[in-house]
Amino acid sequence: MTDVTISEVGPRDGLQNTKQFMPTEAKKAWISAEAAAGVTEIEVCSFVSTKLIPQFSDAADVVAHALTIPGLSVAALIPNLKGAERAAATGVHKLSFPLSVSKGHSLSNVRKTPEEQLAEFKRIAEFLATLPKDKRPALSGGLSTAFGCTIDGPVDEKDVVRLAVGLVEAGAHDVSLADTVGYANPAQIKRLFIAVRREIGDKLTGAHLHNTRGLGLANAVAALETGIKTFDSSLGGMGGCPYAPGASGNVVTEDLVFMFEAMGLRTGIDLEKLLAVRQQVVEALPGAEFHGNVARAGLPKGFGAAA
Repeated sequence: MTDVTISEVGPRDGLQNTKQFMPTEAKKAWISAEAAAGVTEIEVCSFVSTKLIPQFSDAADVVAHALTIPGLSVAALIPNLKGAERAAATGVHKLSFPLSVSKGHSLSNVRKTPEEQLAEFKRIAEFLATLPKDKRPALSGGLSTAFGCTIDGPVDEKDVVRLAVGLVEAGAHDVSLADTVGYANPAQIKRLFIAVRREIGDKLTGAHLHNTRGLGLANAVAALETGIKTFDSSLGGMGGCPYAPGASGNVVTEDLVFMFEAMGLRTGIDLEKLLAVRQQVVEALPGAEFHGNVARAGLPKGFGAAA
C-alpha cells in the first residue's frame, strides 16, 4: 500500500549526462538493489543512438536483467519509432516518449519540431497497436520544457495544454509534465497541472522535476496538491539534459522519499536501504557529482516511516 509512487530515472536520466561509462554489471546491481529497497518503477535505459550517447550501448542487456526482478515495472526512454521498435523487442513494460514544448529544445534534442515529434509519437502508437496485447508496452508521453526553456525562454502554457491533448488523442497511456531545466515555481506548477488536467483528466499522472534552482521539493508538493501521485527522481540528484544548456540536477530520490514519508505519505521505500544503494552507486562512479541533503545530514533522531 502506497500513497505516492517514486519512479527512479537515475539509470537513464542520471547516466545520460555522465562522462564515464558505468559498467553493465554495476548498472544491474544498482537496479537490483534499488528494487530491493522498495522502488517499484525504474527507467533503466534509453534506446537512442549509441553514437550520440554510448552510455546506453548495453540497453538490451540491462533491460533483460531488470525484467527478471519480481514486481518491478521496467521503463525505457525512446525518442523515435526506431527506438520504440528496439525497446519493444526487449519486452520492456513501459516506453517513455519525450516531446519538447519549446521548438528550440526540440530541434536541439531530436532535430524535430514539436509538431513533427507529435507525428512521430502517432507512428509509434500505430506500431504498438500491431503487437500482440501481451507484448505491447504502455506508451507514456512526457512534455519536456513545459515550464520554460534555456534556449527559447518562456513557454506558452496554451502550447503545453494543446500538446498534452495531442498526445492523448494519439494514444498515450498517460502524460507527465517535465520541468526539464528547473525553471518552475510552485504557483506555476499548480496553475499548469490544473490547466492540463482540465483537458485530459486522469491521463495526467506524473511530474518530472529538476532541482536546478532549489525548488524541486517545493514543486513536488505543489504537484501533489493538484492530485499528482507519480514522481520521477534520480538517486543522488544525478542527471540533466545534454541538449539543454544549464539543465542539471533531477530531484534527489532520497530527499523526495524522506519528505513524503515525513509528511505521512507512504512510498513503500526503505530509506536506510536506499541510502546504502546511493553509496554503492557513488563507489561505482568515482568522480561523478552527487547531491542530496539527507545523505549529508542523516535521518533525524527518532525518524519513522509513514505508517
